[in-house]
Amino acid sequence: MGVGAGGRGAPAQQATPPAAPTAPAAAGTTTPSPGSAPQAKTPTIRATVELVNVPVTTFNKRGMPVIDLNMEDFQVFEDGVEQKITRFERETSTPLRVGLIVDTSNSARPKLSYEKEAASEFVFQVLRNGGTKNQIFLQTFDASSSIIQDFTNDPDVLNEKIQALKSGGGKALYDAIYSACRDKMFKSGPPEELRRILIVFSDGLDVQSQHTLDQTVSMARMAETMIYTVGTASYGFSNTGDKLLEDISNETGGYASFPMRETPGADLETGYLSHGQIGDTSQNKGLGVETGKFSSERLIHLADTLQAIGRNLDEQYTISYRPLRDTLDGTYRSIKVVIARRGVTLRWKPGYFATAE
Repeated sequence: MGVGAGGRGAPAQQATPPAAPTAPAAAGTTTPSPGSAPQAKTPTIRATVELVNVPVTTFNKRGMPVIDLNMEDFQVFEDGVEQKITRFERETSTPLRVGLIVDTSNSARPKLSYEKEAASEFVFQVLRNGGTKNQIFLQTFDASSSIIQDFTNDPDVLNEKIQALKSGGGKALYDAIYSACRDKMFKSGPPEELRRILIVFSDGLDVQSQHTLDQTVSMARMAETMIYTVGTASYGFSNTGDKLLEDISNETGGYASFPMRETPGADLETGYLSHGQIGDTSQNKGLGVETGKFSSERLIHLADTLQAIGRNLDEQYTISYRPLRDTLDGTYRSIKVVIARRGVTLRWKPGYFATAE
């Protein structure tokens, strides 16, 4: 949650509750004699939110990270009330806990080879050949989800598991994200000492989950996990799942990427034509989204997307504050970050639940 329970904060004084009326002794019990030692009173403990950490990513109009900002450039609000920033740092050293979630349903079969290659490159980028405190786990989903590899910082182990992935049947996207947050992210270590990230390869379609979109987002927020989605629907096809991927990412502080929307061209020279563009001819099938020169372009776009996500994680800022409303009362607190500099776009953790993990 980026918060802790303890006494470092300055809790408001509380009135002592009136003593409860003395009940008569029940049958079979004894009443302490006047001369016996009084029973010890149970101390009242008031847990408070000590510190909230807010990862913030900044972009200029060209989509490049802005890396020369200072604490004075930012304002942070909790539930509409401005908070005093107590710590500010450019994020380069806080370890990452990353979950790679790959769609292995039947609909993902034609795309899986590209996704595996891009995922492998991402793993080597984030883990830097094992010379880092970052860790990644690998999960797949079709009708159900499976942890293929637990958290590790060994890129070779992960790459071996990635390359062995095969497609199955069914599609339960929400359940996969829900279980990843509940079973892995919650147990990955103190949130104030780590950044929790999910990278989800999917077309955004879900036909079998037991959990709803709202439940999935709520669980991700409770686990303080930012979700970056990578849309895998082919260019030239309408896909209702794209909006769902955007919603998941926007509601958790990540962002959605759609590398397949970028096409190298719509002519015979580039080898890319989407089905239906010039009719369902044999030539069109031969030069469709799964063959021809577009195969290499597809891999390049996927790899570029994951590399961009990796760079963003390396170049975040962290804003910390002690909330004015400091009780751990279980409520969800919305966070808004504002920047004074014009032309800069922000993404940040949208909030937290004020509960002790």
